Amino acid sequence: MVVDFIADSADVYGDVTIGAGSTIWFQSVLRGDSNRISIGEKSNIQDGTIVHVDEGAPTLIEDGVTIGHGCIIHGCTIHSGALIGMGSTILNNAVIGENSLIGAGSLVTERTIIPPNSLAFGSPARVIRQLTPAEIKKNHENAQHYFELGKAYVNQEIQAVKGSAYERD
Repeated sequence: MVVDFIADSADVYGDVTIGAGSTIWFQSVLRGDSNRISIGEKSNIQDGTIVHVDEGAPTLIEDGVTIGHGCIIHGCTIHSGALIGMGSTILNNAVIGENSLIGAGSLVTERTIIPPNSLAFGSPARVIRQLTPAEIKKNHENAQHYFELGKAYVNQEIQAVKGSAYERD
């Protein structure tokens, strides 16, 4: 795997490929045990996210995707530039279109297709409207931010605070 940053507390098992510049954050779990997980370049899987698969349902995450904290990503396809809001769940054979944004806490049910450049949220998630060019740009900036943050961790510009090294005033 060629990546900039995989947190020490992240667990990656099975048939998993991670593209260059992608980051896997703290306490995330990627389990490619019954199918494959493929993550493109400069994507980020944020803290506490679970990425899993099913027989007949691999998980495919393309380039420049942001998966927010605490998501469940299960046997689905997420196209380039998409942003999945914190706490969202994406189920088997769902497809998230390029540059789309799934609002925080949303549930994208099995076989749901979210078209490109869409804002969708709710439980079940429904398309609300098309994103503006400025909102799409913000999705891309978010992915770039996590790429840069990952580099800072790799370069030890940001370090863990543990045990006796941390003293309160």
